[in-house]
Amino acid sequence: MSHLHYTVKSHHLQWNVRQLCQICHHFYQNYCPDFFKHRRNVSLGKVSDESILVLLLLQAELDITSQRHFYSICHLFPCGQLLERSRFNRQSKQLIWLVQLIRKAMSEMLPSDKLAIIDSFPLPLCQPIRNHRSTIFKGLADIDYNASKHLCFYGFKVHMLVTLSGYILNYVVTPASAHDIKVIYELLEGRKQSIILGDLGYLSSELKKALEQQGYHLWTPFCKNMTGAEEHNDWKLMAMRRTIETRFSELCRLFNIKHTLARSLAGLQLRIEQIILANNLRYFEMN
Repeated sequence: MSHLHYTVKSHHLQWNVRQLCQICHHFYQNYCPDFFKHRRNVSLGKVSDESILVLLLLQAELDITSQRHFYSICHLFPCGQLLERSRFNRQSKQLIWLVQLIRKAMSEMLPSDKLAIIDSFPLPLCQPIRNHRSTIFKGLADIDYNASKHLCFYGFKVHMLVTLSGYILNYVVTPASAHDIKVIYELLEGRKQSIILGDLGYLSSELKKALEQQGYHLWTPFCKNMTGAEEHNDWKLMAMRRTIETRFSELCRLFNIKHTLARSLAGLQLRIEQIILANNLRYFEMN
């Protein structure tokens, strides 16, 4: 039975790789600029950009946070046998902008939707007991309070704009202490969705008026002691807004996004881009 169990996993992995190869080939041929596809000495490379994209998506699908561990697994595939570890890391980071380009192209294929949800989640870099001793991303990360878990954490905060059906439109990473309101303009830049649902962290009459001048309608629940809270806090809108928390749970459960071993900004950005692209591909597979 153990052999059969292993065989099933092997076939599932082979099917994933075959499917990812087709997807990455389509995206690379249609969305990668010609100057990059035909750059100097590109034919001399041992591993193509398409193969690197496949491996990056596979790493996100397999929920492997360690780049060193994933590099050892790469040798199971024909292209991975030709890779040298430092070159693999460098070539992967060089494709960050291409992954972003593919993500933006996928966003344009979405059906027109007027509604989006905005929220943030913590990205801790160490255990709470090491908050004041950690030197990871020193000068960039800082300490803030996580109200849901009732503890302080050292790290970053990831702000996301998500559709009601679960597609991630945009994201911004800030120090943990940054207020949610400060990044809302950057998240909404160039977005077609006109109705934005947020939580109490975005409750601001000045922000609402400023966004209305740009064509956005921001809805946030009122505090229970505010005038007209019962009429304003529509349970349907509040239930729709809470769907983003389900998306965050899926990112943690399927891709372990809150656990990162990155020690550089490029490595952290690459990991987040990998996960978001893999998540958005699941959206098109299910819809």
